[in-house]
Amino acid sequence: MKSFKIAKNPAEAVDQLSELYEASVQNLRTALGQFLDGGKPPGADERAAGIFAYPELRVTYNPEGPPPPVSRAFGKFTDTGLYATTVTHPDFFRDYLLEQLDLLNADYEITIETGLSETEIPFSYVLDGAEDLDMDAASPADLVRHFPYADLSKINDDVPNGLQPSEPGGTHPLSLFDAPREDYSLQRIRHYTGTPYEDVQKFILFTNYHRYVDAFSAWAIKQLGEDNEYESFSAAGSVEVDANTPNAHAIVEGAPWRRFQMPAYHLKAPGGRGITLVNIGVGPSNAKNITDHLAVLRPQCWLMIGHCGGLRHSQRLGDYVLAHAYLRYDEVLDEDLPMEVPVPPIAEIQIALTNAVAAVSGDDGETLKGRLRTGTVATYADRNWELRYAAQARRMNQSRAIAVDMESATIAANGLRLRVPYGTLLCVSDKPLHGELKLPGAANLFYQRSVSEHLRAGIETIEILKQDEGAALHSRKLRSFDEPPFR
Repeated sequence: MKSFKIAKNPAEAVDQLSELYEASVQNLRTALGQFLDGGKPPGADERAAGIFAYPELRVTYNPEGPPPPVSRAFGKFTDTGLYATTVTHPDFFRDYLLEQLDLLNADYEITIETGLSETEIPFSYVLDGAEDLDMDAASPADLVRHFPYADLSKINDDVPNGLQPSEPGGTHPLSLFDAPREDYSLQRIRHYTGTPYEDVQKFILFTNYHRYVDAFSAWAIKQLGEDNEYESFSAAGSVEVDANTPNAHAIVEGAPWRRFQMPAYHLKAPGGRGITLVNIGVGPSNAKNITDHLAVLRPQCWLMIGHCGGLRHSQRLGDYVLAHAYLRYDEVLDEDLPMEVPVPPIAEIQIALTNAVAAVSGDDGETLKGRLRTGTVATYADRNWELRYAAQARRMNQSRAIAVDMESATIAANGLRLRVPYGTLLCVSDKPLHGELKLPGAANLFYQRSVSEHLRAGIETIEILKQDEGAALHSRKLRSFDEPPFR
């Protein structure tokens, strides 16, 4: 039985977690180095003692009376007892951990403890990219036999999916994700986006066209020379520029972003209060993939800023669609979030998106109403759904859908599932049911006219949401009655 140490306050707890984590990482690096140099592998007794273990954070809440009526969306208990989670990279997650522990400590009589868990840190997360460790000195089979490895059979989303309910007298989950799940996603973020996960900001925009990347990069680099909170710009291909970087735009454009499936771009601000743009490409699979991983960073929100097919005669190319409901024909989340679960709009984001379009376009009243339409968006996995025109047209008619795309419902549904506020502002780029198809010549003219304003509407939305430090985004409708205390 491993021992745990009581922390006097949240700051001390995070300090203790950092010490434990760094010691385990150093132990793992040292043992790997010795083994790769021909030395002996670690013994079973050493591993059982936890020399490679993740730290564990425990919070105990056993009041004499009933829990106080805390109305916020998180930072509260649904039951008494012991809550626990494993922790990775505590220095990186320090602000998040302190925020959550401070909320609990302020309103409840709790005991905070730290110690070593029973879960070991996989060697691959230490070995990957390490210049001082020779990966070719041993076979993967030898490393797996002697060192902890990333066992994907033990990584899951049972807590956010509601498949791990709290049991009376048992240990409750303290957070949605444990350390192995977080480490898995942190590595995936680097792999898919071509940027360090540390650069991802708290406010995220998704798009499905590189033209938006070009516009965002130009706007972001310009911001670096203005009087604002933005400090630097991190781009796919592991490049970063600031206000003093000569030829910053050429450096960003020349980076090897094409090597990455979903290149990301981060306009960075202190405390992660900047803006991240990810070009997720086309399709719900990519949309689920990247949101699965970005969710472990606990962003304040993510917004889809992409194109759609308009389904109404009254819509014109360049009009906006503000989704307030979704038809989930994408199928990629069916096993994680049943189809009968509704995906509600987040009121604060809907209002911010509307106000942003008005501010950027200069439209108001009936002019704004004629250009910005609120309704249901249908998301398909099949881009050529029009080839089943008769069946699909009937579906669209019955559902009252006003637009069709390939990502929005996936991003919204995964936001609900993973407790990240979401929103969708689409731009009508064609009208497939009315003969206005997206042909190359017309498409290029449309892009030249629409991309800049559409992107600025997404950015303005984030600026509006940032005004109250994101407090308005902590929607209780994202959370269940049996919920981990941490956001």
